[in-house]
Amino acid sequence: MRAVCCGAVDVAYQIARIVSMALFLYYGAVCLFSRTMVVEFERFGLTRFRQLTGALEILGGLGLLVSYVVPDLVIVASSGLALLMVLGLAARLRVRDPLPQMLPALILMLVNLFLVAAHVAMYGPSSA
Repeated sequence: MRAVCCGAVDVAYQIARIVSMALFLYYGAVCLFSRTMVVEFERFGLTRFRQLTGALEILGGLGLLVSYVVPDLVIVASSGLALLMVLGLAARLRVRDPLPQMLPALILMLVNLFLVAAHVAMYGPSSA
């Protein structure tokens, strides 16, 4: 069921979905294959979760891509990505990172929460 309202919200929603999808596909690959991320996860004391984190980021990005065919997948993918960013913020708080280092996770968490809220507002909790 397609919503009739909210031209500006729909544009923001589509832009946010594309940006989140692209960034998580990129960051997921970086998390899996970059030596920098190996060092970063060692610093967090979370070495064993690096590959899982990268895989979840890629799955979330793919979920947003597939949501163009299965629209309600936005709720699942964006909720999972927002939760991943909450956990990322917790890890950064634990090692006392400064705010500028926390901003990407904070912004991506807010973007994905916006996607969930906008999807529900425009299409209802389930458009199936």
